[in-house]
Amino acid sequence: MKNLREVKDDLLKEWIEFREETAFCEMTPQDKKYCIYFDEIAEKILKNVPEQNKKYVQKQLDQLDKNFMDYLYYWNEKYYRNGFADVIELLYL
Repeated sequence: MKNLREVKDDLLKEWIEFREETAFCEMTPQDKKYCIYFDEIAEKILKNVPEQNKKYVQKQLDQLDKNFMDYLYYWNEKYYRNGFADVIELLYL
């Protein structure tokens, strides 16, 4: 049997991307309670930064946002892939 824990362009990867575009886009009130409003936070930070430092701070905030999104993507992929692989392994025992 193929190793399902390996990250490749496969059906599971397509399903995860589909879920990101559908179910994960619709937030419940519970979801919104735990949402990170990065743009609002960045705006508040930039309001308190001297003008000569704003460009640098904005660049760092943009990098932080990108890194955080990459982190979330990685852990979602790992969580769903390993959960799926665990279920398949249980079925074949």
